[in-house]
Amino acid sequence: MSGHSKWSTIKRKKGEKDGARAKVFTKISREIIVAIKEGGGDPNNNAKLATLIQKAKSNNIPNDNIDRLIKKAVGGGEKNDYENCVYEGYGPNGVAVIVDCLTDNRNRTAGEIRHYFDKFGGNMGTSGCVSFMFSLKGIIVLDNEEGTIDEDKAMEDILEAGGDDFSFEDGCVEITTDPKEVENVANALRDMGYTVVSAEAEQVPSTYTTLTDEDQIKKMGLLLETLEDNDDVQNVWHNWDMD
Repeated sequence: MSGHSKWSTIKRKKGEKDGARAKVFTKISREIIVAIKEGGGDPNNNAKLATLIQKAKSNNIPNDNIDRLIKKAVGGGEKNDYENCVYEGYGPNGVAVIVDCLTDNRNRTAGEIRHYFDKFGGNMGTSGCVSFMFSLKGIIVLDNEEGTIDEDKAMEDILEAGGDDFSFEDGCVEITTDPKEVENVANALRDMGYTVVSAEAEQVPSTYTTLTDEDQIKKMGLLLETLEDNDDVQNVWHNWDMD
């Protein structure tokens, strides 16, 4: 079946960079805090929280750190009130970029994101200026590092769980589904014994832009790195063909 391997490669590269900078815990922490405020601190009754705990473990965050964060958030010790903000813009040569943030200061974050676009040869646009080039899809990634998942059995299980499509990638299985059902499908797959590495609603580009100018390539890379290095930024989606 068809998948989104190009998109997956981009996201995996992003994840590796975030982990290398030790930023991943800060980012996941904010997601966990928001998830607990919205759905409570019991992962058995909060599918989003369960997914985030697994995401934290997949990024080698110690269980003690996760437990302390959850207890603090449940006990009301976390005073920051984060809100979701989405910014859209263009990188060099019109590369479409969507920046998803969780911030406790909207004005600060907007100013910083605008500055990054300007600094690296792009510009921040208005809401909707590039999102029409993306489709919101539920993306679930299953761990298959050992290559033990049988494709025929996986197809049966994925369809039974409510997945729409899947593809076997390098060390993982990537599943697409309705973004509103991503947590339910992920939970069903966990119950079947699969290890869910991530399960999120993601912006998948419909077309890609290629950069050939070395200066543009350098600036686009720096734009992405700088955005991802900002603690307020949770996800950066773009349609740059990095292959």
